Amino acid sequence: MIQAVSQLVTLEEFWDWYPDGCGRYELWNGTIAQMQPTGSHEQVSGFLGTKLGIEIDRRALPYIIPRQAIVKPIDADKSGYNPDVIILDRLALREEPLWQKRSTITQGKSVRVIIEVVSTNWRDDYGHKFIDYEALGIPEYWVVDYLGLGGRRYIGTPKQPTFSVYQLIDGEYQVQQFRSNDWIVSAAFPELNLTAEQVFAAGL
Repeated sequence: MIQAVSQLVTLEEFWDWYPDGCGRYELWNGTIAQMQPTGSHEQVSGFLGTKLGIEIDRRALPYIIPRQAIVKPIDADKSGYNPDVIILDRLALREEPLWQKRSTITQGKSVRVIIEVVSTNWRDDYGHKFIDYEALGIPEYWVVDYLGLGGRRYIGTPKQPTFSVYQLIDGEYQVQQFRSNDWIVSAAFPELNLTAEQVFAAGL
């Protein structure tokens, strides 16, 4: 999934270097990492992006789904994440100092939902990104573990495909998990008509 580029850089240097339209990259503690998702991974993220786009249009919500955006962790000038899917509040973007020039998010209130589709780097999604998204104050974080790859402490035993929705409550994420034919519950999309199995099946 990730191929590291052995080059220590700052976030500013990463912005200047980023080859727009030529793949997806993230910056991890000064190291550029090229994201190389599998076809099934992209099927799942594309399916979710399409379903949420339809929901946004149907309800005339002031949200957008950018092709790509960098999320800057708090007080970090050597990291920047490129989520699989991100739903942004179009009105809040007016207060984002780096959005127009760098398509970068620095404030959690600009994000309605952030989604990571789990691959072999599951520790990043359940660990580093979880911590940074929570600290940033992103209100809703979805971890879509469609292959059941995550650690047992995150998805239970026996391991199975799990759709985790983390809601920010009093500054901390609280999780609700969905499997099989469970209907996904989301505060950002309360009328969403989608089961966990429908999402997982998109990767087949």
